[in-house]
Amino acid sequence: MRIMKRPNILLTGTPGVGKTTLGKELAQRTGLNYVNVGDLAQEGQLFDGFDEEYQCPILDEDRVVDELEDKIGDGGVIIDYHGCDFFPERWFHIVFVLRTDNTSLYNRLESRGYTGKKLQDNVQCEIFQTIYEEAMEAYKEEVVHQLPSNTPEDLERNLEQIVQWIEQWMKDNN
Repeated sequence: MRIMKRPNILLTGTPGVGKTTLGKELAQRTGLNYVNVGDLAQEGQLFDGFDEEYQCPILDEDRVVDELEDKIGDGGVIIDYHGCDFFPERWFHIVFVLRTDNTSLYNRLESRGYTGKKLQDNVQCEIFQTIYEEAMEAYKEEVVHQLPSNTPEDLERNLEQIVQWIEQWMKDNN
């Protein structure tokens, strides 16, 4: 593995918890490269069919990994996606799982046009900590951290905390 001067970070969590808002702002403050996997997949048509039940394309995880491999190798990348167990463990120095209270999440998803089963399943995913458990199984426990993502104050606190972590990582690894 190449020596990295900047860390790779995974932001994950149920759709609607604030990954994209946090990721874009974090990239702006730190100069790290931000990659939204959904956008990357859309641009490169990295899909493997269409899910009729949820009315969305099915991600071709192998092609996504192939597409990201070179980008992530040098470090300094923030990856944003609601799934996390298909990325190679070696890619990330830290994994942040954003968590949102159910009422806020319901309202956020509803405002995005989520309805019926898709809305209910995503809220249940948050209630049952599905993404957090997925992250704990896929990565070493010490690199997985939960962050509350309910208010603008949470966002600012999370940004400050992650920026501090990045600065410390760079001191320790350069």
